[in-house]
Amino acid sequence: MTATIVTVFALVYLGMILGGLPFLQLDRTGVALLGAIALIGLDAVSLQDAVAAVHLPTVILLFAFMVVSAQMRLGGFYSWITRGMAALPVSPPRLLGLLILLAGALSAVFSNDIVCLAMAPVLAEACVRRRLNPVPFLLGLACAANIGSAATLIGNPQNILIGQTLQLSFSGYLLQASVPVLLGLAACWAIIVWQSRDNWVGDAQQAPLPEQRSSDEQPLDRWQTIKGLAVASALLGLFLFSPLPHEQLALAGAGLLLMSRKLHSARMLGLVDWEVLVLFAGLFIVNHALQGTGLPAEAVQWLAVQGVQLSEPWTLFGTTFVLSNIISNVPAVMLLLPVAQHELAGSMLALVSTLAGNLLIVGSIANILVVDAAARHGVRIDWRRHARTGVPVTLATLLICAAIFALRL
Repeated sequence: MTATIVTVFALVYLGMILGGLPFLQLDRTGVALLGAIALIGLDAVSLQDAVAAVHLPTVILLFAFMVVSAQMRLGGFYSWITRGMAALPVSPPRLLGLLILLAGALSAVFSNDIVCLAMAPVLAEACVRRRLNPVPFLLGLACAANIGSAATLIGNPQNILIGQTLQLSFSGYLLQASVPVLLGLAACWAIIVWQSRDNWVGDAQQAPLPEQRSSDEQPLDRWQTIKGLAVASALLGLFLFSPLPHEQLALAGAGLLLMSRKLHSARMLGLVDWEVLVLFAGLFIVNHALQGTGLPAEAVQWLAVQGVQLSEPWTLFGTTFVLSNIISNVPAVMLLLPVAQHELAGSMLALVSTLAGNLLIVGSIANILVVDAAARHGVRIDWRRHARTGVPVTLATLLICAAIFALRL
């Protein structure tokens, strides 16, 4: 049975690397789900063990904040604040700075993917209307969303997983992450400004767009926006100062938002990223099955004999960066959580796995969403153009991170 489990695990993580499997119409979520189904169907994992393997607090917290983000999107908050910012009479470098701060702050509380999905189309239209080159601003949005989401334990799926599994202090992590995140946002702004110093103006031949809304853009609903902000603010306050379980608090907040006289629950739940939740469940089961074979523990011991201590901070730092760009950050974090034993391991895993997502387009869903939105508005950002900004931003932010961890160590 061990051979079966190893084979399924290898195929699942090959799918994580390739983004799917050859000859099959599967994405990463489909591969993870199929792997879990195969293990249960072949009786390599019992149904009871499969259910127990799924870390329910992580899934619940992730779901709850997806509902909060859906509330903000349906209330038109993201579109409204993006349009307002883009209309400010400031120079392009200052506008980029405001965008980076805004995207970073929003992504620290709401999902970075949702922030990019909602803001990117509005931002692209606003840049064309102002005769500005949209590329620096769209790249700034993607990079800032990734960096900002590293600031809290609710900013992205992998941070939620790390915080819930290692039982990290919400306020303690926020204190540790705030400095590298703020410095990282500043470095992101400086790099893009330097690269765009002679390229702020858009295509002079392109006529400005008429003042109209996209078909999927929601008008501002002040009451729904205020309600969403109130619940999000209350949850942040409780996370900082209350000892109550975060997943229970977040689930109660999501329940309050679902009790609406105006927004139908089907619309709210329709914006929940169910694929991410299924991806988590599938990977939980696949990793649990492999852990049960004892092979990961043997591999860690063998590496230790060879002089490679995965639990050591700098080895963990480098391994997290490499794996996050090979198999994506969530699968990488799941693999490395068992060796996250140092007192700084949790914050290191969260920061490095998130910041590594800026390296390439495929390193983060937020990057893909921004590039796709740009393409729909006639703005082409290929992997070379993204890498021209993403690589130096990633290296700069990781260098800042490394310097701060070196001081703490």
